[in-house]
Amino acid sequence: MPFTDLESDELTGYRPELSAPKDFDTFWRDTLAEARSYDGTVTSERVTSAHLLHTVEVDDVRFPGWNGEPVAAWLLRPRGVDGPLPVIVTYIGYSGGRGLPTDHLFWSAAGYAQLVVDSRGQGHDTPDRTVGDGTQWVAGFMTRGIDSPENYYYRRLITDCVRAVDAVTELPGLDPRRTVVAGGSQGGGLALAVAGLAGDRVAAALPDVPFLCHFRRAVQITGEGPYPEIAEYLRRHSRDRVEQTFATLDHFDGVHFARRATAPALFSVGLMDPVCPPSTVYAAFNHYQGQDRTMTVWPFGDHDGGCGSNPPVQLSWLRERGLAPEL
Repeated sequence: MPFTDLESDELTGYRPELSAPKDFDTFWRDTLAEARSYDGTVTSERVTSAHLLHTVEVDDVRFPGWNGEPVAAWLLRPRGVDGPLPVIVTYIGYSGGRGLPTDHLFWSAAGYAQLVVDSRGQGHDTPDRTVGDGTQWVAGFMTRGIDSPENYYYRRLITDCVRAVDAVTELPGLDPRRTVVAGGSQGGGLALAVAGLAGDRVAAALPDVPFLCHFRRAVQITGEGPYPEIAEYLRRHSRDRVEQTFATLDHFDGVHFARRATAPALFSVGLMDPVCPPSTVYAAFNHYQGQDRTMTVWPFGDHDGGCGSNPPVQLSWLRERGLAPEL
């Protein structure tokens, strides 16, 4: 059934006043400093089975993430091009991992390097070793460790995603000054978080139909996708855990990361998205600190947004900002 939670004129001005936790900046500064304190090296090994891809080279990358634990990624780039190339650091949607290299051929076909980051615990190649920390009351990842910000699953995943940007500086043939963070749904929310945490090391952000934004509203109005995991948890523990739960989630809300992000950003939204309600996307977009921010609106788009129509929009937008590869 078609879904849109606010009328178009209400959406464009939707800017809820949400207060970040007082310790938000300290929490993330300390989290990232701890992650960077561990020893660990970035490794890259050529995937020989990818020789069948005549125009693309593929490397199997490992880099230190949360707690120094190795995170898997694919690095794809046009075959025979030395670079340095602009790089699209790509984060994955909910319940998915980096998959196979052949799942990710678009950006290398356009002349970019692409670093596809596995999602710990969701993909097959990066386990979430601290899965036992905190609570896990329903299936999925939304309540894993939700008893506190320190234990929450997305603290570990977001840290991995920031460390992926750190890893770009150690991989040959890439231009760290032209690092673009990108993803859809959960990947879009992660791109937004990294844009807010990595500062000027991010040249641009491409968050498509971003998840993890305006948690309280999303949980209250959405019946599809991962947000109902939180609603189910609160149904079981509504007497004493509602405020504590949202206090944890406030440390991971895309609205607060958006307020700290300054890189040029191209968002997208599907106005019939039942998974990430349009108002939650606009809440982040309207709070985005960077002055160069653009929203691509798909009036009849659901959670797939613009589907295959969106990548050409992204290519043109990046080219206008001098972030295209030299052909």
